[in-house]
Amino acid sequence: MTEHTVQILSSGWEFRGEKDEDWLPVSQVPSNVHTELMKHGLIPDPFVDTNELEVSWVAEQTWHYRTTFVTPAGGRDPGARVDLVFEGLDTFAAVRLNGEVILESDNMFVEHRVSIGQLLVDGAANNTLEIVFEPARRRGLELVQAHPEHDFIVHQTEVSRGPVRKAQYHWGWDWGPILLTCGPWKPVRLESYVSRIEDVRVDYDIRMSHGLPVVLEITVQARVVGPAAAVEVELVLPGEQTAALRDRKENPAGGEPSWLYTSTRLSMEKPPLWWPRGYGPQQLCKLRVRSMASDGSTVLAEEHQTLGFRKVELIQEKDQFGQSFYFRINGVDVFCGGSCWIPADSFLPRISAQRYRDWIQLLADGNQNMVRVWGGGIYEPDAFYTACDELGILVWQDFMFACASYPAYPDFLSSVAAEARQNIRRIRHHPSVVLWCGNNEDYQLIERYGLEYNFDSDKVPASWLNSTFPARYIYEHLLPEIVRAECPSAANNTVVVYHPGSPWGDGRSTTLQVDSTVGDIHQWDLWNGEARPWQRLPQMGGRFVSEFGMVAYPHADTIQRFVADPRERYPGSRTMDFHNKAVTHERRLLAYVGENFRLDPTLGGFAHLTQVLQADALGMGYKAWRRHWARKEGGGAGAGRRCGGVLVWQLNDCWPVVSWAIVDYYLVKKPAYYAIKRALAPLAVGVTRKFHDWTMRSADALWKRNTGHVDPRRALTDIAFDVWVSSSRLEPVKGTVMVRFISIRTGEEVKERMKTEVDVQPNGCTEVLVRCKFDWAKATVETPEHFVIHASLCVDGAQVSTDTSWPDPLKYLDFSDRGVEVKHLSPDLVEISAEKPVKGFVFSERQGTKLSDNGFDLVPGDEPKRVQVEGAIADLAWTFVGR
Repeated sequence: MTEHTVQILSSGWEFRGEKDEDWLPVSQVPSNVHTELMKHGLIPDPFVDTNELEVSWVAEQTWHYRTTFVTPAGGRDPGARVDLVFEGLDTFAAVRLNGEVILESDNMFVEHRVSIGQLLVDGAANNTLEIVFEPARRRGLELVQAHPEHDFIVHQTEVSRGPVRKAQYHWGWDWGPILLTCGPWKPVRLESYVSRIEDVRVDYDIRMSHGLPVVLEITVQARVVGPAAAVEVELVLPGEQTAALRDRKENPAGGEPSWLYTSTRLSMEKPPLWWPRGYGPQQLCKLRVRSMASDGSTVLAEEHQTLGFRKVELIQEKDQFGQSFYFRINGVDVFCGGSCWIPADSFLPRISAQRYRDWIQLLADGNQNMVRVWGGGIYEPDAFYTACDELGILVWQDFMFACASYPAYPDFLSSVAAEARQNIRRIRHHPSVVLWCGNNEDYQLIERYGLEYNFDSDKVPASWLNSTFPARYIYEHLLPEIVRAECPSAANNTVVVYHPGSPWGDGRSTTLQVDSTVGDIHQWDLWNGEARPWQRLPQMGGRFVSEFGMVAYPHADTIQRFVADPRERYPGSRTMDFHNKAVTHERRLLAYVGENFRLDPTLGGFAHLTQVLQADALGMGYKAWRRHWARKEGGGAGAGRRCGGVLVWQLNDCWPVVSWAIVDYYLVKKPAYYAIKRALAPLAVGVTRKFHDWTMRSADALWKRNTGHVDPRRALTDIAFDVWVSSSRLEPVKGTVMVRFISIRTGEEVKERMKTEVDVQPNGCTEVLVRCKFDWAKATVETPEHFVIHASLCVDGAQVSTDTSWPDPLKYLDFSDRGVEVKHLSPDLVEISAEKPVKGFVFSERQGTKLSDNGFDLVPGDEPKRVQVEGAIADLAWTFVGR
């Protein structure tokens, strides 16, 4: 009897364009046409200079892929089946086997399984498999024309992407190029079998009661296709402990072609739980399911899953600030500090499993515990979620809809349903996945275009299909129904949560205006919108900030890799502007830099200023909003959770570019990465001072014009500051907070130090000093001058966190003669010190070099800053503001 065998068809492929006669070899499948053309020298690298424009013709052609294979030996056995499985075709594809059309696909996110036994040739002759890919843009425009009943509204890109189920960022975004790829972007495999395990589902419920043992109840289901005498299931606990579940069930129908196995319910007290990073261990179990032959020993098919058990709750309760929005995992409130994720390459087949692991490791190393998979990309491969499982990173998973009013005609809905069901089934066993979200920013189109949306009065899903916002049917009916049907315990919101969109409030807060009292928000009045000063971020928070960001240049080494012409390596060059897709970036970035710093016209100097700007802004957001995680004294569980999480836009890039990313395409970290790492440390001290806006925005009602009637002396005389300690520890900690006031001019202290013994409260924020006034009468200098406020936290005699507050704007300060010294203590250790306060000390990083910290401030008299270095330490270049 034939066992289940799999042959990956990765080699032996050829490709050609519709106008070409000759076939060219394909390096391997998965593949896309751009990378194959590059390998043959037929197009330049689109990531370099302005080559993106030179390759636009590729997306306008039809492309052919073909290969051959021999009929598998097992496929000739009586009762055997042979299937071709296409895990992902990008996007409009017609598949022929031996001249017969066996599949037509129009959804990049859907896997196809086709039975081909009747079409296979006998003997040793080859079977010919050919896939024809049509241009996505052309087909998209045809679909727009075919559905005049729908007013397609598409932001960021052109209208053709609206009806096409393809990675939306391929049409370009405000951080990515227009590279409309095509090809077999996921593996193609040939399977032969008599029995196959089609689906495995594990339902579980965790009961937690105060003072009683945690109880886990598990049910395993397995759907078997083809004859099987029995099904065996085994669950192995962490550390290869004795299996918690061993079960074998005979086929009650005596080998019917298809049947469903359901295990007996297993109950377990004190089960191994999976925790997010920083809150407990990531305990994982192994599940093995086997389809057995009638001889009792032959394994016909086998499936494996790695599981983790945890209880997730999204707490949305009325409180003194409106309605909360935060996650509770295994009964513990968790502040979610993390990042938004876009695809890591414009050419997806190039991302290896190790590269995914490296990206998620960066999150973990940076004290982050959540990643949001953005809805304009892809449902990521298993390697992504496996890394999140193992490293304790919570996943907020968007469905693939972004910045558009999507259609809802029957074929589109059917395709979306298949896409959602398949991808939920594929990743639902990963404990890291805690939330499914309907879309990214689609609800914001309602107000902008006056679309129909009556949350309170219209509760009939069928009526939504005939409205001017038919996608409501997808986000509030179709997708949540599929999540409830396919996810374990989703109906009770205890294992996974569904959220209609991001941002989303309560159905009444779906407009462009940010509602800080309910739901999650995208805070784009920093950079976009009103482009407020980053110093205003403490007042710009919400119940959960799922997007905010600031643009910055990457490091010099990365810039040199995408700007080939040395003559183009200056700020504002044609190539540099081309590699910054953010709308009006020229004005916004120059405005932010010019408001805060003395301008440096050199490329290295300007890049450094943008990096310090980004680090200051993002660091402030995380510090200030994490401060809102404080619990209200005397309140019940969760009382006072004013902000439940912060996710920066964005972690990564899909090509080398000037963008909001905190780590560039080559996995080289910008200083902002480290600012977030410091702000999210298990124990983090924070200090901030009263902000005096020195621009026209501070003018009162009398002076609404930019007349310069702002008194800059107030920044010297009207000084108040706050100091606090944030903690993700689950136990109280005793520590000492020291506050120092250090002259920027001399490096001497201008006032007596303030030392406070602090009982740091667990899992929250402890206020140390609130609106504390600085009194010059008690200073040690005669004339007021600019100084930094430096706070440090020591626990058990060791310094664990520092923070520094600077007077604004930095461009008014003199940074000459800082007395900076950099010592190489060993081949992998550098020590940095200064005689006077230093702002934004940055090592210029490159691919392959790893630092333990970067982009930090220095003050005299503090512990010398030591940085661990992996890679080339001898030629590390460094700079700071004013150097």
